[in-house]
Amino acid sequence: MFKKIKAPKVDTLIGSHTELTGDIKFEGGLHLDGKIEGHVDGKDDDLSTLTVSKSGEIEGDIRVPNVIINGTVHGNVFATNRLELSHDAKVNGNVYYNVIEMAAGAEVNGNMVKQAKEDVVKESKKQESKKKGSSASGSSSENLDQMVSDLLPAE
Repeated sequence: MFKKIKAPKVDTLIGSHTELTGDIKFEGGLHLDGKIEGHVDGKDDDLSTLTVSKSGEIEGDIRVPNVIINGTVHGNVFATNRLELSHDAKVNGNVYYNVIEMAAGAEVNGNMVKQAKEDVVKESKKQESKKKGSSASGSSSENLDQMVSDLLPAE
């Protein structure tokens, strides 16, 4: 079998009754029992590790070298070193990994893409730029619709 990720030293703990909105950047170990609405980015080294407990939930993309998921993720996962999915893990998004360990019962509702570390980083940057481009064009389209409706006479 695979060598498990050594339990990381937890530098940051987000408790079960805590909900955060916004992107998070961290270094070292981050343990999540609560909920994050935003992207989670770990320092690009071999040590940064995100652990999502059974009660943990993320609505956003994960870009962390080492990821352990026991809870739910609604977004893409980019694990440049190692990804562990426990039997309670649920990922609604694509998974890009270098090495994976997946327990029976884990769910991935999306594509699973095995890539070398460098390719995971490239794909992460590519997906991030696509999202930025589509959100920018979406806002200008909404602005144009608003401008047109402001010019038209009311019915």
